[in-house]
Amino acid sequence: MAEDAEDKSEQPTDRKLDNARKEGQVASSTEVRIWAGLMGTLVVLSLMAPKMAVQLDHLLRPFIERPAQLDMSPGGLGLILTHLVQQVLVVLTMPLALLLVLGIASVVAQNGLLFVPKRLAPDLSKIDPLKGFQKLFSLNNLVEFLKSLFKVGAVGVVLFIILRGRMDDFAGLAAFDLTTILDYLRRQVLAMMIIAMLMVTVLAAADWLYQRYSFTQRMKMTKQEVKDEHKQSEGDPMVRGRLRSLRMQRARRRMMAAVPKADVVVTNPTHFAVALQYEMDAMSAPRLVAKGADLIAKRIRELAEENDVPIVENPPLARALYATVELDQEIPPEHYRAVAEVISYVFKLKGKIAH
Repeated sequence: MAEDAEDKSEQPTDRKLDNARKEGQVASSTEVRIWAGLMGTLVVLSLMAPKMAVQLDHLLRPFIERPAQLDMSPGGLGLILTHLVQQVLVVLTMPLALLLVLGIASVVAQNGLLFVPKRLAPDLSKIDPLKGFQKLFSLNNLVEFLKSLFKVGAVGVVLFIILRGRMDDFAGLAAFDLTTILDYLRRQVLAMMIIAMLMVTVLAAADWLYQRYSFTQRMKMTKQEVKDEHKQSEGDPMVRGRLRSLRMQRARRRMMAAVPKADVVVTNPTHFAVALQYEMDAMSAPRLVAKGADLIAKRIRELAEENDVPIVENPPLARALYATVELDQEIPPEHYRAVAEVISYVFKLKGKIAH
């Protein structure tokens, strides 16, 4: 049974967001890309258009002033048009490159570099009529429709306000040269673009925030999905507990195997037991090879008795070593004196040192 949207109350995890990104699912605003395109157009109109107007004037002037001198034969006309297209492309190369760069930058700025090879492969599910019909009435399509209405209405209002007071000026443009006409048109278009840019900026900012909110809502997870993902990434708690138990058992067996090789076992006498080993020629200080409390302490004592390892009762020392020294660590300096007395006593019993 499908989960209701209300059940998805948990914020998306980093793992889910990473997986979504690999599938090409990110929060992206079309309005931001449009804003970048308008910004590029503004830059072109305000900074590059005057120079472009002069260049276009030089290209087109012969067609206006000396049309009779042009070779209008099929071969000559082909050469003229080829030259004209080449020169126009040269004039437009820089503006088009700027618009391309700004378009790419607007995409990268939203989500960074994103390449999804799977998106290039054909997907037959995208042409499913039923899914297409469902998408037609989706919330996202409604929002896109409202944005389109706003943009068309805004552009219409801007054009009406600006052009209403310019009709007489347009009628008198025929009396001026081409450079003046182009410059006038540039200034009018620039004025419209600035007003449109202000409105699109507000729309782009609002749409960017909405797209991020909408994407987060779509990515939200149910509590069960979070638990399942945690199990997948961290492992099942029962399995982890079992593995931890097995590691502890192996460590305990290794520890018990070291008791018969110990030189002495210091006890509490019943609650704690620590086994110490000391090789005068190989060690700078005695090393703790086993320790335990209660049942484990009892087992250490039993192994010591079975293997004739001396057992010394020293409750303060046994408690201190159990609490402060880890397995296979050497005794710290603060316990040297107490341990030395025990080791010396045991070695004298074994005849390793003279009485």
